[in-house]
Amino acid sequence: MNEHKNLCMLIEENTSATAAAKSRCSAPDKIEEQKEDTVVKDDEFDLFGSDEEEDLDVARVREERLRAYAEKKSKKPGPIAKSSVMLDVKPWDDETDMKAMEELIRSIKMDGLLWGASKLSPLAFGINKLSILCTVEDEKVSVDDLVEKICEFEEFVQSVDIGAFNKI
Repeated sequence: MNEHKNLCMLIEENTSATAAAKSRCSAPDKIEEQKEDTVVKDDEFDLFGSDEEEDLDVARVREERLRAYAEKKSKKPGPIAKSSVMLDVKPWDDETDMKAMEELIRSIKMDGLLWGASKLSPLAFGINKLSILCTVEDEKVSVDDLVEKICEFEEFVQSVDIGAFNKI
């Protein structure tokens, strides 16, 4: 019977040792199971969020807003491009009537043309040139056409130069 007790004790010790070993060995198995669970949970949760329904709604709202903005922008007229031009008109000689020449130049009427200030500046040998300022709308008035019209007054005007040209 003693042998039987010893044998039982040995079996119990072995079983408890095996159980302890199994419990020690089962810890990594549990860790692996936990890792797999977290991997599955991480895969289900998208950090950058790509819910297609929300994306479609957001895209639809953005397109509507862009369309409304484009309609509003198309109804609003854009800025009118204007230029300020200083023309230097040179007469034939010192006997040319500068007042009459200025009146002829100011008689040119065009849509988008506005005449401004003028002054006489000495050129050479007692001859003065007429410097006259005008504002033109770029789409309506060509400066080259304006210069040609001024040059048509051949009895008064020898040449026309552009002294300054500034966009407004």
